[in-house]
Amino acid sequence: MKNIKLIIAALLICVASFGQQLKVNKEVLGNYKDKEVILYTLTNKAGNVLKVTNYGAKIVQINVPDKNGNIDNVTIGSDKFDGIVKGDPFGGATIGRFANRIANGKFTLDGVEYNLPINNRPNTLHGGPNGWYTKVWNTETVKSKSPAVKFSYTSPDMEEGFPGTVQVSVTYTWTDKNEIIIDYAATTDKKTVINLTNHAYFNLHGAGKGYIFDHILTLKSSAYTPLNSTKIPTGEIKQVKGTPYDFTTPHTIGYKIGETYESSTFQGYDDNYVLDNKEKVDATVYDPESGRVMEVITDEPGLQFYSGNSMQWKRAIENGTKGVNTRSGFALETQHFPDSPNQSTFPTTVLNPGVKMKSRTIYKFSIRKE
Repeated sequence: MKNIKLIIAALLICVASFGQQLKVNKEVLGNYKDKEVILYTLTNKAGNVLKVTNYGAKIVQINVPDKNGNIDNVTIGSDKFDGIVKGDPFGGATIGRFANRIANGKFTLDGVEYNLPINNRPNTLHGGPNGWYTKVWNTETVKSKSPAVKFSYTSPDMEEGFPGTVQVSVTYTWTDKNEIIIDYAATTDKKTVINLTNHAYFNLHGAGKGYIFDHILTLKSSAYTPLNSTKIPTGEIKQVKGTPYDFTTPHTIGYKIGETYESSTFQGYDDNYVLDNKEKVDATVYDPESGRVMEVITDEPGLQFYSGNSMQWKRAIENGTKGVNTRSGFALETQHFPDSPNQSTFPTTVLNPGVKMKSRTIYKFSIRKE
């Protein structure tokens, strides 16, 4: 009898261990520039799935239920090799060394002018044409109560024109509450600038299931940073009240798009919001059709709201098979402000040696049955 109990106990331990291993599944998809591109599937206790890859340290799939229990992927991306390396370069990726735009590809630090490659004329966008979204990151699974994966990368001094060798990591944790917790960390050996974000596109109907204008957005932001003609902040912090940028009370994403504003047709959003940072949740998106809710929680001072104005990319691949239609996804990118190295009144993006930059953003998915 004692031997039977021991055998049963051993089997239970093996089953428990096997279940724990299934929380993070690793699959090698192929090789890119002699490095393995790996897909990680993170499964929580409810059976909901987050898929991430070390190419660009990006999110490629988020599978969560609607109010009727139907599971859909709510982010635009691909879990196939070709879709990951040949699809939209920004979608779902970790953006660095500097997210958003730097005016004319130049900034000055301690009297030294640094020149960056221009990839969004006349500016540098998202760290340049060979930013961190193009890199195959190192990987490791993380011991945690929830399934988690850590990606790390060493950015050499003067990569894409930025000073300092930077050690950066991003950790994705997928909780039983359907939260994607994104933890960023970075250090440098030389004074530099850094601004990190995740560039996921969302559609709470489900990826490929129609437009996002009917999604209801609430932004805890009473101000935004107006842009010039090349999408660089003018330096002004402007109140949203009385403008199409006001989401302090809930509105559909498309509520002002197509209307006349400042003598022209308002085309949509690709703008940095100054977060009030007074409440736990900084932004909420609700889809009445599916009942899905997405909350954004961050310690960053800003958030870029993009309403999918021009998502018809030649290389865009949705779920590995078909192109992405314009207005079929939105982005809420937590960040420091665009062009901060050239804007002395904005929160600083300078990182000094001996200092560890840390930042956390959470995307939480739930259901509202109204």
